[in-house]
Amino acid sequence: MTQQGVRWSADQVLALAPDAASRKAGSKLGAAGPWSEAGSGDEGTVWGLCKGSGSRPYQTVVDIADASGPAYRCSCPSRKFPCKHALGLLLLWAGGDGVVPSAQPPDWAGEWIEGRRKRATEKRAAGAAGSSTGPGDPEAARRRAERRAERITAGATELEQRLADLLRGGLAGAEQAGYGLWEETAARMVDAQASGLAARVRELGAIPSSGPGWPVRLLEECALLHLLDQGWLRRERLPDGLAATVRSRIGLSASADGPPVRDRWLVLAQYDTADARLTTRRIWLYGAESARTALLLSYGAAGRAPELALPVGLALDAEVSAYPGTGQQRAALGEQFALPAPAVTRPPGVTPAQAADRYGEALRDDPWLESVPVTLDSVVPTPDGDSWQLADADRDEALPLTSAARSRPGLWRLVALSGGAPVKVFGECGHRGFTPLTAWPEGPGEAVPLC
Repeated sequence: MTQQGVRWSADQVLALAPDAASRKAGSKLGAAGPWSEAGSGDEGTVWGLCKGSGSRPYQTVVDIADASGPAYRCSCPSRKFPCKHALGLLLLWAGGDGVVPSAQPPDWAGEWIEGRRKRATEKRAAGAAGSSTGPGDPEAARRRAERRAERITAGATELEQRLADLLRGGLAGAEQAGYGLWEETAARMVDAQASGLAARVRELGAIPSSGPGWPVRLLEECALLHLLDQGWLRRERLPDGLAATVRSRIGLSASADGPPVRDRWLVLAQYDTADARLTTRRIWLYGAESARTALLLSYGAAGRAPELALPVGLALDAEVSAYPGTGQQRAALGEQFALPAPAVTRPPGVTPAQAADRYGEALRDDPWLESVPVTLDSVVPTPDGDSWQLADADRDEALPLTSAARSRPGLWRLVALSGGAPVKVFGECGHRGFTPLTAWPEGPGEAVPLC
């Protein structure tokens, strides 16, 4: 398969934009006017010169075949990845009207492409060598793991005492104490090297005074935190899979040790969440043959987009390896065997009732699970008082949308796509409702990102 046979849509290109401003600026550069010497290579690269405000045009090159998603280089001073010039170049290429012909790369683009290929080869060789030699000092690693486990145990024990004090004094005291109490407790969990406990404690601090019913929500979250504490303190009595899930929820990192599964993976959704320290990108994949759903995570420092980027609506002939833990769907992307191509199939769907059942079943393996990935078949976005829901077109069933989904522009894109007719929708179904991430029209048509 050559790169010339793989054309992305404009939506797939714009899904790579790090923010709305870049998306708007890149769209303006998606025409032939500012570009010269644009070309593309059979190995999955696109390049061109873009006229800017200076005397010299910006040199822009994109490697579409990179294993972790498109990679970019541009001589502009922007710190965004991809910059508006890279987005504009990809939009120009996606148009498929001969403006970006097949050609040999110029020297400035060829040097960067060759350098990337060489570094990728060296990295694979180093990884193979590292896996063959094994860990340098397994005994030292074991002692470090034991010391960390002791610190986490001490932190979990202290957190149990603080939860008991809170319940003994009454939940009203949480509102009076303010956020400082929870931040101090979270800092203690960080000292104990239990980042997962720290994150959940910080979430507790935002619940008091968050609106009607906050005491109930606080009690629910305290119960889940208590359950995680007890899971860690009694981890040796748990089944291996559930113990691995507890370690992951506590904050202990693990390697993707599952056997590689090669499949044609459909890119179902991609979206970012951010806080003051980190940007997290979530990418959902669906294996057309294995019927498995996998979650890829990528991270970027605050203010920077993560490196991994896979446009919605593409399909990858690739391997993925699962992380340990019962009910865990996180995976690592491995070797890719061909350039990404537009997906020609869609994931199978279920009814709203089946989606709710699927979430309930998943909670048995992971009680701390916020939601599960689900594709709904033949649903219609429908107003429900002040809220919205996805109603089954053939049954008296519906799923309410989460408050976050109701506040996003993607809701109106979904309503416009449906126009009152049934659509297929992929999203996340949890105890707060359903969050739509991607939709397909009932008949022929491409995937439409909603986030």
